[in-house]
Amino acid sequence: MISCSGVSKRYPGGLTALENVSCEIAGGEMVFITGHSGAGKSTLVKLFAAIEPPTSGSIVVNGQNLAALRGSALPYLRRNFGLVFQDQKLLFDRNALENVLLPLAIIGSPIGEATRRAQAALDKVGLLERAKANPIALSGGEQQRLAIARAVVNRPAILLADEPTANLDAASAAGILDIFQAFHQVGVTVIIATHDPQWSGQQHAREIRLDHGALAA
Repeated sequence: MISCSGVSKRYPGGLTALENVSCEIAGGEMVFITGHSGAGKSTLVKLFAAIEPPTSGSIVVNGQNLAALRGSALPYLRRNFGLVFQDQKLLFDRNALENVLLPLAIIGSPIGEATRRAQAALDKVGLLERAKANPIALSGGEQQRLAIARAVVNRPAILLADEPTANLDAASAAGILDIFQAFHQVGVTVIIATHDPQWSGQQHAREIRLDHGALAA
């Protein structure tokens, strides 16, 4: 599903975020990327999703070498991914349903089908009754669940989440992880970057641990 070999990422100014990272993630796995703040977790997530290119090394997703893809092909590759960010990136001038509809509108789905799928996604995360609510009226946990609904409405094969529980209380964080576990159980590949290693142990998932940009021993 995802294979990276000898991947490094350096930013202007000399910052090395990742150094010679090699790992494999199989289809249907649930994997936690862990490490201290600044270990390179978010960078690795961005490289997997082709949001940023590696400085060196190769990343292969579903048999496609990302370095060989033309820019016009990247939006189609990204349809394999559902992305959940720590800051959610919700649109506060649209209600919950309209936020979830956005990815389907971008690919031109018919409005009737798109609405049914968006409602189903909201139902999966327990927010169908809040479909008309503006995100500002939702709690932090509800906003994160809304972000997950938007991420999965396109039925991605891979769900990528970057610190999805960082700003939540323990109960809300546990609820978010239960949602990820439910998607994993139906065959979705789930990759979660988190600074809190306790979650990987509780979910019985595989852990990729980073230490200052390198794979930890």
